[in-house]
Amino acid sequence: MSIHSLPGQPRPEPYELRVRAARPRLRPYVLGWAGFRTPATAGQPTRMLPLNAATLIVDFTGAGAFVTGPRSAATLVPQALWRHGVAVGLTPAGMAALTGTPMSEVAGAAAVPLEDLLGARQSGELAGRLAEQAGWAERFALLERWLATRLRPAGPDDLIMRAWRRLQQPPDARRLQEPPDARTREPGGRVTVEGVAAELGVSRRYLELGFRRAVGLSPKTVARVARFQRAVRALSRPAAALDEAALACGYADQPHLTREVRAMAGMTPGQLFAFVQDTGAAAH
Repeated sequence: MSIHSLPGQPRPEPYELRVRAARPRLRPYVLGWAGFRTPATAGQPTRMLPLNAATLIVDFTGAGAFVTGPRSAATLVPQALWRHGVAVGLTPAGMAALTGTPMSEVAGAAAVPLEDLLGARQSGELAGRLAEQAGWAERFALLERWLATRLRPAGPDDLIMRAWRRLQQPPDARRLQEPPDARTREPGGRVTVEGVAAELGVSRRYLELGFRRAVGLSPKTVARVARFQRAVRALSRPAAALDEAALACGYADQPHLTREVRAMAGMTPGQLFAFVQDTGAAAH
């Protein structure tokens, strides 16, 4: 799963985090799950990072269950709504299959109550049952069963989902030193929107319209956010070097990485490195 959010301010106490990828049969709809427990201090701000997926969050401390949408820039939430609970990453197909609502309807949303999407009974039942479980393994197993019985395939056509996944793939390391193809690739081995459209046999306009309906972000923005999230994961490694991370993640060079991190997260790469190190890369 991608990193959903970070503390708005550095904290000395580490997060507790348990992450698990979805099983193959659920992967068209679910990216994975994370169990989290933040330090006990309440009322602290949270910085929600750019993300290409919807996230179902169930909080055990009273906030309930809600969905956050995909977003192209960081959002600072004055008071965190989640402190101890579970999070589920949903693909555009997963959002539509679970709620009957396109992911585009929650794009940019900080928190949409799950009861607004599924009804109060289902939302309350899920939160209660998860809180009763003995540990993370039991909670993840319950989530898997719950999702398997409620997912109703619908929504984005297969080409849009294939394009959404393709635009999030890392650059081809074998091509990093090759001259870019003006139509399909940019410097750094990144695949262009035009290149994905050509691979799928559709026009760029087809992808733009499909992403607008199903995702709520443009294809170009999805690729940009995916590159940013690769950088966040790279910077979570204690020995991360900015110049190496920039090239590996698909940026032209380190200054390009610095500009993009400033624009999308509102901080420098060094500050972002400190945040993900302080939290043990355990942002939820």
